[in-house]
Amino acid sequence: MSVSQASAERVLCIPTLLFHEIGHFQGFLADAKPYFKTLFDPNYTTYRPRDQVETDPSYKQLIPYCVFRSRGEVFHYKRGKTQGEARLHSLRSIGIGGHISSTDAETAHESYLAGMRREIEEEVFVEAGFTETCVGLINDDQTEVGRVHLGIVHLFELEAPKVRPREESIIETGFASPAKLTRDLESFETWSQICLKHLF
Repeated sequence: MSVSQASAERVLCIPTLLFHEIGHFQGFLADAKPYFKTLFDPNYTTYRPRDQVETDPSYKQLIPYCVFRSRGEVFHYKRGKTQGEARLHSLRSIGIGGHISSTDAETAHESYLAGMRREIEEEVFVEAGFTETCVGLINDDQTEVGRVHLGIVHLFELEAPKVRPREESIIETGFASPAKLTRDLESFETWSQICLKHLF
């Protein structure tokens, strides 16, 4: 996505105060079901200019964070310098995902699911059958990026370790055990660190 496209994009958000009312937490929360009805309630969700909310902690942008696992090993990659979020350049990751746009679908929930599919299809080729489960939420108020985003974590169990990058910004890809990845935890973006500590 170009800079001009990003500045014109309107993305799915909820007020941060609402998130605090539902139940604020730091890190990973496995029991996410109580949050979902409110997170996708049209009385609370809005689409706001991305270039504004990226630096406005009074809103949380809802982000699907998709983790691919096969035979106990997790897909991982490094974010190249052409990747959209400059604050994450050169960091490693185990998550695929991104912003939900106002053009993805009509309702917030439909838009979220459509946006998740779009983000996966834009970033990688998934060349194996899979089952998908929503396994929790990530909130990280200790970083600049985390303060304006709320991650919804989806675990994709693949029949075979067949994921290839579609975007040039996704480099140094592969599958590895969570234990091996955790040994180099500091090289990963914060959300991936949180997932590696709490999800596996």
